[in-house]
Amino acid sequence: MVFFVGPLIAFAATVLLVFVLRPVAGPLRLLDIPNDRSSHQRPTPLIGGLAMFLASCVGGLAAVANGVLVVDAYSMSLFGGGLLLVLVGAIDDVRELSPWLRFGAQILASLIMIYGGGVVLDDLGNMTPSGDVLYLGWLAVPFTVFATLGVINALNMCDGVDGLSGTLAMISLSGLMIVAFVNGGPVDSVLLALLAASILGFLLFNLRFPGRKQAAVFMGDAGSMFLGFALTWFTISLSQGSDRAMVPAAALWFLMLPIFDTVAMMLRRLMRGRSPFEADREHIHHVFLMAGFTVNETVVVMSAAALIGVGMGLLSMDIRLPEFSIAGMYVICGILYFWMILRSWKVMRFIERSINRRRGDVDRRSGADRRQRVEASFAGPERRSGTDRRRQPRRAEDRYGGESAPDIKASGENQTVPGKTATASNRPLTRA
Repeated sequence: MVFFVGPLIAFAATVLLVFVLRPVAGPLRLLDIPNDRSSHQRPTPLIGGLAMFLASCVGGLAAVANGVLVVDAYSMSLFGGGLLLVLVGAIDDVRELSPWLRFGAQILASLIMIYGGGVVLDDLGNMTPSGDVLYLGWLAVPFTVFATLGVINALNMCDGVDGLSGTLAMISLSGLMIVAFVNGGPVDSVLLALLAASILGFLLFNLRFPGRKQAAVFMGDAGSMFLGFALTWFTISLSQGSDRAMVPAAALWFLMLPIFDTVAMMLRRLMRGRSPFEADREHIHHVFLMAGFTVNETVVVMSAAALIGVGMGLLSMDIRLPEFSIAGMYVICGILYFWMILRSWKVMRFIERSINRRRGDVDRRSGADRRQRVEASFAGPERRSGTDRRRQPRRAEDRYGGESAPDIKASGENQTVPGKTATASNRPLTRA
């Protein structure tokens, strides 16, 4: 029973901190101000990340006081690297930082994890044809840094729909917590429970419950970077060492959806001759929104997919599949996911063009003049904001360059803050 004291305090502290920080979000400029392309109608505090991190620290202190957690280099490095990312993320939420500064902070946090906490990808498991362990050698440190940056930014790119990033992080952490309880050590179990309880408290304010049209708070970059860092930490920690709790190939399944979405999006950009870091709105949650799904329906469907990934990871360990087979199935599922994304956007473009064509036919039959048709084609945010219509491209492909997605409203977190031009879904790699 003592084990649950820390997580319960972390949950309660998150709820309390949200209420405490919301009134000061305005003076601190930690607000997401809605614009013509935002789905929310009022300024929304970006204090979820701060609340989750501080609550995890409070819960950790309670766990230390109860003797279920010790203060050592491992736990101190986890919260030290998390503190760095939370501070940089909070500053970025107030005033957009250079991508290189965000990259630098993420690299520094990775080095704290490697040299402070001793969490490093030394090997990829029994992935050689002969079944021997594939050691990384001198590539261990750069490969660990690369993986950490990838997961941090993959979760950040999912932060485009109310409740999505928090729910995906909660599902992944819950799967890792099961692994830690069954095969891991008590330290990882306690730390994972603290983080999961903090996320659960945040989701009470971030999900769209009945009667709530939008999230009450957003996690901001502070939250997405901290949670991405924590996911990388425990995925590596539990899959390395002689007493590893899971094999590295199975660890990939716990991060399936964020990784698949990020890789597929970057490949689509490269196929069209664009930079993989170029801003756009081509994530999987945009496909669902374009297809007519609500925000909550999108979260439910994507959460179900994430649960399948976690289930595959747990099942592969339970039946003791060969690691090469586990990795092979992961790659096959990734290829199928990429094929599905390509097909889905083609269907969305076909539907949009068909609708526009039918509208044009109706205009011609009704005798509408050219001016009316032009105005109709720009109805929406541009018309309300008084943007010069002559400078606006008329086709979705023109707006995004090449075969891209139709322009849709952002439907989630981290919308534009005063002085910013990027959103949660159209930023460079370091800020989705």
